Amino acid sequence: MFFKNLARFPDIGSNSYLLDFGETRVVLDAGTHPKHTGRNTLPRFEEIEPDSVDAIFVSHPHLDHIGGLPVLMQQQISAAVAMTAPTRESGAALLHNSVNIMKSQKEELNEPAYPLYSHRRVNEYERLWFTRETGEAFSIGSADRVECQFFPAGHVQGAVGIRMEGAGHTVFYTGDVHFEDQTLTRAAEFPTEGIDTLIVETTRGGYERDPGYTREKEKERLGKAIRETIERGGAVLVPVFAFGKTQELLFMLQELREAGLIPHVPVHIGGLSTRMSQIADRFSDSNERLHTGTRLLDDFDDLHILPRGHLEPEFQPGRIYALSSGMMSEHTVSNRFARHILRSEHHSLIFVGYADSETPAGKILEVGQGGRVQLDKKRDHESEIKCEVHRFDFSGHAPRHQIADYAVACRPKNVILVHGDPAARAWFQEELTRRLPEARIILPEPGEEITLS
Repeated sequence: MFFKNLARFPDIGSNSYLLDFGETRVVLDAGTHPKHTGRNTLPRFEEIEPDSVDAIFVSHPHLDHIGGLPVLMQQQISAAVAMTAPTRESGAALLHNSVNIMKSQKEELNEPAYPLYSHRRVNEYERLWFTRETGEAFSIGSADRVECQFFPAGHVQGAVGIRMEGAGHTVFYTGDVHFEDQTLTRAAEFPTEGIDTLIVETTRGGYERDPGYTREKEKERLGKAIRETIERGGAVLVPVFAFGKTQELLFMLQELREAGLIPHVPVHIGGLSTRMSQIADRFSDSNERLHTGTRLLDDFDDLHILPRGHLEPEFQPGRIYALSSGMMSEHTVSNRFARHILRSEHHSLIFVGYADSETPAGKILEVGQGGRVQLDKKRDHESEIKCEVHRFDFSGHAPRHQIADYAVACRPKNVILVHGDPAARAWFQEELTRRLPEARIILPEPGEEITLS
């Protein structure tokens, strides 16, 4: 059998991988790349023969894993498409939002290939997706059947790792994984026995977490920053991703309120965050999440939702604004609203997730309070950052030592390192070569095909 890396670039984005079990072929994920535009944002789908794939598995609904799915489905018209029920609902909403973004970028970026698909196509294809529960065994293929099973990945609600057994070979794909409980999402529960090939994410390979870190300590530190801002008459802006981070943050704020670590003040959300929270609430009784039975939009006291069509909430001191996007990308609510926050030392800008160095969020984190940033390259001059700037580690990705420990526990013949920049994958290569001397540690180049034994 063989593995092929369909990612177009050697970093995080356009995640997609082809597995050939002989008579049965599977594509794992079908993402788009956030740093590129047009057809360059897609994986190398053109390198797969049309209508030759038996199944497409989606590990979770972040766009770097699902954003190219409608394009792939158009080329692979007979492929069965499988995911969990939360991923199906969240993924459809995120794809529809992606259509809207591509339509606006068509003129803004003069990108003739946009949109890559339409709202109608997303609706048509969503009806073809089938769902499976974690722990539920199922099979794909006709000639050589491949036995499959989803396992909770702990990354976001509905995220899974995928076990596949066929042609005498067992493959486990982690997708994006977290091995600790978060605020909403329970820790991953992955198998370790009988795995021949492990395909594993390496996102945090270049980052060493403080050995004394605990999530509780980090939450207390967050509470202190919020409390001190409110007490001095300021407002707090937390740029968040609409799916995953918004819901995690709201439950965290609720816990901090209940513990008396932050004052009971209004919290504002809006735009896509509202839609994604509605979907999360539909799965409030899932065994794979914490705060079981609690529905954010019904049970979170003093939650203010930005009405549809409004560009941003009205600014008032003494409040918390959890607004997307998490990277404060141009033309998003958090980017526009930041103008209120940057101008005074009484306010705080708080980051709780990943921010690429080339985005406004990344640039603010780089220069900090007292530095200067250009929020919109076309409209703005540089603005001084007068507010406090805080960063907290609530990543949805496992720290590198935990992923390495998991790989060692599996004792696979092959470890394929994906979903990381070159430095991150290089750390894993060195670490796992040392700890798994009999295993084959593979760093697949974009487009590279690798025979597995």
